[in-house]
Amino acid sequence: MANLNSEIEKRRTFAIISHPDAGKTTLTEKLLLFGGAIHVAGAVKSNKIKKTATSDWMEIEKQRGISVATSVMGFNYGDYKINILDTPGHQDFAEDTFRTLTAVDSVIIVVDVAKGVEQQTRRLMEVCRMRHTPVIIFVNKLDREGRDPFDILDELESELQIKVRPLSWPINIGLHFKGVYNIFEGGLDLFTPDKQKVTERVEINDINDPVIDETIGDRDAAKLREDIELIEGVYPEFNVDDYLAGKVAPVFFGSALNTFGVKELLDCFVQIAPSPRPIHALEREVKPEEEKFTGFVFKIHANMDPNHRSCIAFVKICSGVFQRNAPYKHVRHGKILKFAAPTAFMAQKKDIVDEAYPGDIVGIPDSGNFKIGDTLTEGEELHFKGLPSFSPEMFKYIENTDPMKTKQLNKGIEQLMDEGVAQMFTNQFNGRKIIGTVGQLQFEVIQYRLLHEYGAQCRWEPISLYKACWIESDDKEALEAFKKRKHQFMAIDKEGRDVFLADSGYVLQMAQADFPKIRFHFTSEF
Repeated sequence: MANLNSEIEKRRTFAIISHPDAGKTTLTEKLLLFGGAIHVAGAVKSNKIKKTATSDWMEIEKQRGISVATSVMGFNYGDYKINILDTPGHQDFAEDTFRTLTAVDSVIIVVDVAKGVEQQTRRLMEVCRMRHTPVIIFVNKLDREGRDPFDILDELESELQIKVRPLSWPINIGLHFKGVYNIFEGGLDLFTPDKQKVTERVEINDINDPVIDETIGDRDAAKLREDIELIEGVYPEFNVDDYLAGKVAPVFFGSALNTFGVKELLDCFVQIAPSPRPIHALEREVKPEEEKFTGFVFKIHANMDPNHRSCIAFVKICSGVFQRNAPYKHVRHGKILKFAAPTAFMAQKKDIVDEAYPGDIVGIPDSGNFKIGDTLTEGEELHFKGLPSFSPEMFKYIENTDPMKTKQLNKGIEQLMDEGVAQMFTNQFNGRKIIGTVGQLQFEVIQYRLLHEYGAQCRWEPISLYKACWIESDDKEALEAFKKRKHQFMAIDKEGRDVFLADSGYVLQMAQADFPKIRFHFTSEF
């Protein structure tokens, strides 16, 4: 037991979230660099360096320079075992990110110093607030011209609705950027723009140390002391408990591209971030230090390796120790399964693991047994909650362009839908398949992956729909009457549940008014 507790204490499982282009994937790279997990950081966008970023390995990601799937990476840093989940920033993939947030204990938000808080960041922050997830903010790109740091702090407080407390402070910005004063540890870090090297640290006794004047000049030293005095006056002293309760967000400044300010962030993070916490199942609260293993699937990824048509189910371990080849119960199927080749990830490179502890993410090869939200236990009936599918907002008919490849197309659609990239509905009136997504980009990703991973070609046909909603009723006759009356607009989803496809907001309101006995749901979790 003592061993289990010490392993839990070491774990830090967190997600990095931000708006696209704020530098999230670059920050992930640099954290891996400090963990010794990679030895040269690949610039995500630069064509000069041919090595693409470690966490963006899908073909389409390399071409577009954006992350479209959540990557999982683990590495050791000092005495800590760190698990990073790098999430897609693009809002068409928000659902993947929402689900990822159920599998982490804390979050780092990356904000671009010039653009400030953007819409996607606000939405993700709402999810963190809902779950009281502790948040650290990293203000990035200080080597470029941007806004005044005090303005950024005000904006973070008003837009993200959370109190902030700077734990490092920039000396100038843009062309005149000289470095960062580390409030948390009381050191001075000087900036030298270099993508591979780490910054030099100047040892000082306190903010009034004359070494500061010698290093950065009298004017900047005076300004820095003024700023720090103002910070100490305006912001309450940093309190770890407030951070853990999700009430205060510590703020760090730096430039991920130039590996600057990242180590300060990481050193503070491992000290204050929470180790794995208890998770609520429908039946009870599951504590990480329990002896029996429990875990849930929060993501499924098809074709990690294009040579083998395999899916991988990502399992977050909630309690106990996961053992390779041990018998575990798949709660939804009621089956006992054994896993011979569970893997741990470093982006696409994976190693087989013999055991894993709470907070770890394990990949299990999946031949169609798993769905998002499935629970694995040592026999107990447990159901973890909070992994919804949202009602899609864009719809298209999917048509096969090559009748010889029908089998490949169907297999491809089925696996991609299991990943939760999009949802498929079968129209009961004409039997056609409709794909629903939350964004246009997903249609392109689906088409691209069907062609390149399954050798199947599809084309999209327009369909004008407003919303898909799941319907149910305790009154069988009312349900039948509704389905008869709306038979042209009825479909079933992958699970065989009834879905009403409303073609306008007005039609949906009328249906809700005309059929009071029918319940309309806009997420699949009901």
